[in-house]
Amino acid sequence: MNLSEPKPVDGEGALSRSLQPRHMFMITIGGIIGAGLFVGSSAAIASAGPAVVVSYALTGLLVLLVMRMLGEMAVSMQGVRSFTEFARAGLGHWAGFSVGWLYWYFWGIVIPIEAIAGAKILHDDLGFTALSQLQTGSVLMLLMTGVNLMSARSYGEFEFWFSSIKVAAILAFIAVAGAYAFGMNPTGQPTFQNLVVHGGFAPFGWVAVLAAVTTVIFSMMGAEIVTIAAAESTHPAHAIARMTSSVISRIMLFYVVSLTLILAVVPWQDIAPPESPFTHALQTIGVAGADKVMSFVILTAVLSCLNSCFYICSRVLFVLAEQGDAPRWLVKTNAKKVPSRSVVLGAVAGFLGLYAQAASESVFTFLVNASGAIILFIYLAMALAQIRLRKAAERVGQKPALPMWAFPYLSWFTVAGMVAVLLAMALTPALSTQFWASVVSVVVVLVAYRLRGARP
Repeated sequence: MNLSEPKPVDGEGALSRSLQPRHMFMITIGGIIGAGLFVGSSAAIASAGPAVVVSYALTGLLVLLVMRMLGEMAVSMQGVRSFTEFARAGLGHWAGFSVGWLYWYFWGIVIPIEAIAGAKILHDDLGFTALSQLQTGSVLMLLMTGVNLMSARSYGEFEFWFSSIKVAAILAFIAVAGAYAFGMNPTGQPTFQNLVVHGGFAPFGWVAVLAAVTTVIFSMMGAEIVTIAAAESTHPAHAIARMTSSVISRIMLFYVVSLTLILAVVPWQDIAPPESPFTHALQTIGVAGADKVMSFVILTAVLSCLNSCFYICSRVLFVLAEQGDAPRWLVKTNAKKVPSRSVVLGAVAGFLGLYAQAASESVFTFLVNASGAIILFIYLAMALAQIRLRKAAERVGQKPALPMWAFPYLSWFTVAGMVAVLLAMALTPALSTQFWASVVSVVVVLVAYRLRGARP
């Protein structure tokens, strides 16, 4: 098994270094804040009550540990262009092939999901009915394809402004909801009693709080995007170190603080999925046009994710082609040093998903379910790769510049946490379909690796 750093090719396949620190800062934030926070949190609230904030805190801790492990490997192997290649370095070529294709598939499925969600918001919530939802989704796909074909910097600029809107919206919400919760309301009294008076802080018990982790963990996926974008930044090591040191504070602010204030303003049982709890809270406070404002913010979050999906899919496919795990012609870049063929192939996959949903929702539902738990398997592979790479480095006396805390104990704790979440998914009726369909996806990729022939 080869534990050395994978060697990227140069020349024709060279990527740009056009992403600035401000882009990287907002890409990191954008990877954490998605539509799952603005909309999906209502389902988590319904399953755990006010104690869902503990579920988010626990999930944030698990994500923090994974990001720290990625940070250690990324700083130690700065020539690696995609974090998926850490699996190749730590576990072997089979892992690089499998994790790379699974990660591409995961985000390739997210492309049509986000395009459909954006079209629905424009059509149903913002009154844009000139085109059908399918046509609107296609326009959004073409727009983000064009952005990602222009340059890495254009992706960074769009992500900078999308993320800026999301951050500004959450900070404004925290200020408004905080004032209301602390007593600036018609009663003149604080409203934090809503956290405990409606069946208690944990009305369904603490087992439900732990079980909710299986739901909320997907809303925090995407923080690892910065380790891919760092390959095209001016200061990759600094960007990654900054990400791993600040991710927990952002999770606490954007998720835990905002949701605590929502549950202080609105009795938790009044929030019904799939309603946005942010919209409900603003309407309770009395903010005029709250539904339209939040629809715009959610649309921004959706477009931000769609933009990132195209970027991730193209770079992961580019790296797979570099390693010989995808057709070599995908390595070629355009004049702006963008792997344009990989961008277009991601767009083709996205359009296929978009039209599959329009033709047969059952087909699209299967594809979505088949990607549901994949990211957890990928994170598990990353954790195992970090443990092996760290032990290999220690045997030759090397020390990482950005070490994982309390190694190997927290590394194994992270592995155990991922396994526990996967087992919980398998045993939870509402999530078991996603788990087993994702297992099928993993098996298919492993079989594909065997059929292509093992590499030396």
